[in-house]
Amino acid sequence: MKILTVIPTQREIKAFLAACQARGYEAKTVVVGKLEVTYLPMLDTVVAAGGLGKTQFAVQTQHLLDGGQWDVAICAGAAGALVDDLAIGDVVIATETVEHDMRNRFGTPRQPRFSAAGHMLEHCRQTLQTVPAFCVHYGPIASGDEDVVEGERRAAIHASTGALVVAWEGAGGARASQFSGVPFIEIRGVTDSADGTAARDFALHVSQAMQNVAHVVLCVAGWGGMDYRAS
Repeated sequence: MKILTVIPTQREIKAFLAACQARGYEAKTVVVGKLEVTYLPMLDTVVAAGGLGKTQFAVQTQHLLDGGQWDVAICAGAAGALVDDLAIGDVVIATETVEHDMRNRFGTPRQPRFSAAGHMLEHCRQTLQTVPAFCVHYGPIASGDEDVVEGERRAAIHASTGALVVAWEGAGGARASQFSGVPFIEIRGVTDSADGTAARDFALHVSQAMQNVAHVVLCVAGWGGMDYRAS
């Protein structure tokens, strides 16, 4: 299975790759189109920067998709929790990515929803088994170019989308993948509670969250050495 894993920022990528290398996966720098990326040959997986925000992420994901033949595209990154029963470091695998910040004023309000590839969800559920390292949750992920740092806004996004977490770039990756006909799934690690301490908490926990995301992606890509609590 040839996997394209696109991660928004270099800070997130650094923690993700550190987890891969700690497990002995060789990493090579290669070029796809105009972009320098990291290739994990044992997993036939490319890890690439997508950039911050939905638009930049969509542009770079589309460029990467055009530059190879991919079995699946993954948007991987950090996220803020929209519900109280998520812990720092938990991982959410999106059943769908919901674009929450299209605030049209004409006609019916729009919240585009992009379903995760069904076979990938099933693969995740079969591959990620139950046990104590951290929790893996399945549910919607909200996507919008907005730092959510207030309780009222946090509650509003959850109420309108049903999402477990919120992040920026997922809808951009989903749109590019849909356009290219490549199966897509979003995987996010919880760094904060999308509240007044979100900026501080993100800085404190992004490394832990991205290492956990890496464990999940590695497991999905073929590494079976770790179990998880699923919910």
